[in-house]
Amino acid sequence: MRNRLKVLRAERDWTQADLAHALEVSRQTVNAIETGKFDPSLPLAFKMARLFGLAIEEIFQDEAGS
Repeated sequence: MRNRLKVLRAERDWTQADLAHALEVSRQTVNAIETGKFDPSLPLAFKMARLFGLAIEEIFQDEAGS
């Protein structure tokens, strides 16, 4: 699944550690999500959406583009 997490984080001048702290996950988890090695759980995706003030679909996109 593609995501805009790295861009959204950079726009706010947050480190991976800053985002991890806000989401209550490890920095390694943030890195794995940003690089597409790990897809977040639905509750975590909702938490990200609330944090950035966006809909989940504005952060994450299906690789197939559907």
